[in-house]
Amino acid sequence: MLNNLRPYLGRITDPIASRIRINPNYVTLAGFIIALAAGYAFAMKNLFLGGLLIALSGFMDIIDGAVARENSKTTKFGGFLDSTMDRFSDAFILIGITYGGFINWLNGMLALHASLSVSYVRARAEGEGIPCSIGVAERAERLLILMLGAFLGSVLGDFVMEIAIILVIILGYFTVIQRIYYSWKMMSHG
Repeated sequence: MLNNLRPYLGRITDPIASRIRINPNYVTLAGFIIALAAGYAFAMKNLFLGGLLIALSGFMDIIDGAVARENSKTTKFGGFLDSTMDRFSDAFILIGITYGGFINWLNGMLALHASLSVSYVRARAEGEGIPCSIGVAERAERLLILMLGAFLGSVLGDFVMEIAIILVIILGYFTVIQRIYYSWKMMSHG
């Protein structure tokens, strides 16, 4: 859903990206390191810092692609690296939230499974030649939910993070179902 905002966001990120003259893969790796720091902040029970670091990591994730496009450095490996680091980032953030005790381990594992499944189903569909970037809870939406949960939880209490994780689980699995159904329709009628 938030991917529909990319053209508008590009008006902000493209001028920034055109001034960045480093390999976009380094930007991807920097975003991953920031996500690791977010996971560590959550593990150390710091919701607010974790939320800030998710926001910064998400910004880096937007900028890396813009840097590649603006500097004519898009590569297949860059896309592969970006996607792989996104999965690792999501996992470390959710592990940190779970380890920090903001949620129980079962909800942590379900959130991790839902997040990875959303990405897997898309990759599998695209492997069959079906563009499948549909759904209510792509990565940007899930990170936004976690970031808002962290910020609100730091003010209102840890229970907000539990609500955010439950939303990630429900919307994540709903997105998986959307993508499976969409892929089935495309394969049945293709």
